[in-house]
Amino acid sequence: RKVAEGVASVDSFQVPTLDLIKQISSNYYVVNINNTIDAGLLEYYLRKELESSGLTQDFEYGIFDCSSKEMVYGNYCNIADPSEAGPLPSELPIYDEFTYYFGIKFPKKTSFLLGRMPLTIVLTLTLLLTILFFGYSMYIILRQKRLTDMQKDFINNMTHEFKTPISTINISADVFLSNEAIQSDSRLSKYAHIIKEQNTRLNHQVEKVLQLAQLEKENFKLKTEAFDLVEKLEHILKSSEIKVQQAKGVLEKILPSQSITIHADPLHFTNILHNLIDNATKYCKGTPRIQVGLSQSNKIATLEITDQGIGIPKEHQQRIFDKFYRVPTGNVHNVKGFGLGLFYVKNICDAHGWKLQLDSKDNEGTHIRILIPTI
Repeated sequence: RKVAEGVASVDSFQVPTLDLIKQISSNYYVVNINNTIDAGLLEYYLRKELESSGLTQDFEYGIFDCSSKEMVYGNYCNIADPSEAGPLPSELPIYDEFTYYFGIKFPKKTSFLLGRMPLTIVLTLTLLLTILFFGYSMYIILRQKRLTDMQKDFINNMTHEFKTPISTINISADVFLSNEAIQSDSRLSKYAHIIKEQNTRLNHQVEKVLQLAQLEKENFKLKTEAFDLVEKLEHILKSSEIKVQQAKGVLEKILPSQSITIHADPLHFTNILHNLIDNATKYCKGTPRIQVGLSQSNKIATLEITDQGIGIPKEHQQRIFDKFYRVPTGNVHNVKGFGLGLFYVKNICDAHGWKLQLDSKDNEGTHIRILIPTI
C-alpha cells in the first residue's frame, strides 16, 4: 500500500480505495495501481518500504503490460547482498481482474507454514518425545505397582502359612521342656530351649510382617479407647524389663505419680513401645542402659525413650523410618532384622496423629520422643 501511494504521489494520480491489494498465493501479491507504472520508480519504492519495515526477504516483481496482456518481468532484488546475482526469472501469474497493476513475489517464502516448519517440527518432536517418556513412565509405574501388589500378597500368604507350623513347633517345644527325661538330660534340655527361643524369635518376625500388612491395607482402622497411660506403661515395662535383664542391661523408668489418660489403640501402642525398647537393647556396644520417661504439659504427654547405644549417623537419620531401611554396616550383620520396626512405629504414630521426634549421635546413643495429646 505504501509503495502504491508513493508511486501515485510522484505521478500525481489517485490509487483505488477498494481492492487495492490481492493476495494470489501465500507468497505472491498484486497491487492495483490503475495507471501506468515506471519500473525504476517501482523498484525504488519496493526496496525502500520493505527495508524500512524490517523485511529482509528477497523479492521479485513484474508489471502487467496492457498492450500485450502479459506480465513483464521486472527484476530479482537480493536484499541481503544486492551485488549477488539472483536466480533465473520466474513467470509471475496474471490477474485478470486488474488493468494496470504490478505483482511482487517472495520466492524464498514458498509458504507461510512451510517457512515456519523447522520450529514446528522441533516442537512436535519434543511433544512426541515427552508423550513417549510419559507413556513409558506410566507403564513402568503400573508394572511396578502390579509387582508390588504381587509381592505383598506373596508375603502375606507366606507369613499366614508360617503361623501354623510355628504354633505346632511352640507346642512341641513346651512338651519337650516339661518332660522329665528332657529336663534331666542337660544336652537335650539345652537344645529344647534353643528350639523354643528361636521359634519365639521367628514368631515375633512373622507378627511384625502381619502387623505391617494390616497397617498398609486401605481399610486399616485403629481400635482406639481411653486408658491410663501410666498404668499401661507400668505393665509394658515389666515384661520389657525381663528382656533387658537377660541382656544384662538396665531399664530405668521415670513415670509421674498421677494418671494421664489418652485415647489410642492399646495393642499398637504396646507394639511400638516394645519395638523401641528392643531396638535400644539390640543396638548397643556393651551393657544396655535404657531410660523410659513420661511427662505431661499443656494437654500433651511426652513419652521419651533414651539409650546409650551405637546411635544413628546423621546422614542416615532422614531414612531411618523408611520401610526395609537399615543403617549400612558393610559385611558385618551382628544385629539381625528386616528394617521394619521403626517403619511400623512411624506409621502407627502417624495414624494416631502423634508427633515422633528423633535425636541421635553416632556412638553416643538415641533419644526418641512421642508427643501424645491427652484427654
